[in-house]
Amino acid sequence: MSNIDVKASTWKLVEIGRVVYIREGPYTGKLAAIAEIIDNKRALVDGPSTKKDAVVPRQAIPLSNVSLTDIVIPKLPRSAGTGPVKRLWEKHEVDSKWEEGTWAKKNKQQELRRNLTDFERFKIMRLRKQARNEVRREYSKVRAAAK
Repeated sequence: MSNIDVKASTWKLVEIGRVVYIREGPYTGKLAAIAEIIDNKRALVDGPSTKKDAVVPRQAIPLSNVSLTDIVIPKLPRSAGTGPVKRLWEKHEVDSKWEEGTWAKKNKQQELRRNLTDFERFKIMRLRKQARNEVRREYSKVRAAAK
């Protein structure tokens, strides 16, 4: 018999307990957990975040308006109410896991850049030019020494 390695898929599946990032609608940019799958296009989500401004009330939401994250709340019962979802959310520290992830950091960076003034963008451009010129100078020195 030959040895066959079977790998589990690394796909993010729509499953109960999967944390989703809401991309469209009144709760854009907030997190929620899938509490129940309604059909192939909608899910019942609940977002009992520990932050007051990031709470998403229990509602049905189209799956086309959300992005699946890597975070899963294991052993979340089907159609669990807001209480159990909140307890498991806090137990598994979903908000802190999200903040540590690259997705949240990227969103924060985009928000900072979006709110820059014209003068701040100008200062950044000047600093990038300075850094580019220093790199170019060092590269030319190395290239000249190699000849």
